[in-house]
Amino acid sequence: MSSQVPYGPVLVLKEGSTETKGFDAIRNNIEAALVITDIIKSSLGPRGMDKMLVDTLGDVTITNDGATMLKQLDVQHPAAKVLVEIAKATDSEVGDGTTSAVVLAGKLLEQAKKLMDKNIHPSSIVDGYQWASNKALEKLYQIAIKIKPEDREWLIKLAKTSMRSKIIAEESEYLANLLIDAVFAAAEKLEDGTYKVDVDSISVLKKQGESLSDTQLVKGIIVDKEVVHSGMPKSVKKAKIALLNAPLEIEKTEYSAEIRISDPTKIKAFLDQEAAMLKNMVDKLKAVGATAVFCQKGIDDLAQHYLAKAGILAVRRVKESDMGRLAKATGGRIVTNIEDLTPDDLGYAELVEERKVEEDKWVFVEGCKNPKAVSILIRGGSQRVVDEAERSVHDAIMVLKDVLEKPLVVAGGGAPEMEMAIYVREQAKTRSGRDQLAAIAFADALEEAIPLTLAENAGMDPLDVQVKLRAAHSKGGIWYGVDVYSNNTEDMSKLGVYEPVRVKEQVVKAAAEAAMMILRIDEVIAARYTKPPTGGEKKGEEEGAGQGGMPNLPE
Repeated sequence: MSSQVPYGPVLVLKEGSTETKGFDAIRNNIEAALVITDIIKSSLGPRGMDKMLVDTLGDVTITNDGATMLKQLDVQHPAAKVLVEIAKATDSEVGDGTTSAVVLAGKLLEQAKKLMDKNIHPSSIVDGYQWASNKALEKLYQIAIKIKPEDREWLIKLAKTSMRSKIIAEESEYLANLLIDAVFAAAEKLEDGTYKVDVDSISVLKKQGESLSDTQLVKGIIVDKEVVHSGMPKSVKKAKIALLNAPLEIEKTEYSAEIRISDPTKIKAFLDQEAAMLKNMVDKLKAVGATAVFCQKGIDDLAQHYLAKAGILAVRRVKESDMGRLAKATGGRIVTNIEDLTPDDLGYAELVEERKVEEDKWVFVEGCKNPKAVSILIRGGSQRVVDEAERSVHDAIMVLKDVLEKPLVVAGGGAPEMEMAIYVREQAKTRSGRDQLAAIAFADALEEAIPLTLAENAGMDPLDVQVKLRAAHSKGGIWYGVDVYSNNTEDMSKLGVYEPVRVKEQVVKAAAEAAMMILRIDEVIAARYTKPPTGGEKKGEEEGAGQGGMPNLPE
């Protein structure tokens, strides 16, 4: 007889790795995602609350912008990071609706958890969610209102709705008109009547002082630098602008070198030669006709002196992004070698002028060759106010961009979500089996995520609101939503509350995809983190040090 050979344990994963399988893994991931949802859902809507976030350096951010909150939070759990990613993606894609996307994703996961407690497999839930999200979007396009992109009244309503839940709500009328002018300046009309908007052409700067109502639109570029020399002109009309990505300095050699001078008279000759080289650079600028210079690199003190004598306004250390905007606005070309500069490379602006903004001096470039480049200078009572105003202005600009590129709108206040939920519930009757339960759960999540969270944040009774909204929508009132100011359900179209379809579409898609991704994960394997080896530590100590990195997942 052959004797059996005993085998030891087979170690496939690194020692110290943790593994969670099956429904436990999915439930853990759902719980982590719901923590994120709970943090930001109280910020949804005009009556939503702000969050104060303090980072490790003690810097304070006060905001109710979903994407900003999640960027600031140091989220460690990998499943929770999925919700952070959808907020970032929604912010970069459509600008608004970040909080809505995360809250809806959370509600979908909450409903999925209830179904899993009834022993419904996650695959069936995912299939039902996929079908229901397509039906929801189908209904969204059925009820969408097509508008003319040039209709300023519609655009003002959309911009004001975006700003209604922000710190700048009180100045929304004034800012809406200002932002519409900015977006149209950066827009290019296409053959099909829609527009293409390059938001990079809109430069947003902020400076504390004065009030939000003093925010201004500058048809040109604001460079947050001052003129380098006090002897230079502070204002140049009909300016011919040279854009340099080369220093007006004597460049140091790449290799180490030294010059030995035995005769003291030769020092002067050496210095004179340096001065002559700098003067030649300035003479070159003067010869091509430049009256203003924006330099991405440094400008030598002696070069500043020669530029001042030549009556040329100069700005140094200009940011690369500003250089790009200046090139686009003035029609100039950024030159990397001053010897190659020609009159054709110069840009043009009606006015280049240094102005004082609070305690700083900034250079304004106005009346540019290409009017597509514009700047918005945001003012406010404190640094926190202008920071949050900047985020709010970004959202409003993106909303206007969305509707110019896709001129379809729906009313706000949770009305489209109610309509989509009712439609998905009706269509779910055509499904059989467990998919039907998942589709109904999707409808419940749509109803709870936006309309009922808005009601809850306004101090209303969510159950009363749910009953009233269902009754109104069953009678054909498709635009009935939550009016948080009157604490009642109203026809949101009569109140002028509208949002772009593109934002709603992104919210539903992003939330559904995030929820389905988390539900598909049936196993989580977390490797133990090992510190990289360093010269001063022993090998045994390195292997034993497993702190930091990915945290252990919840049991």
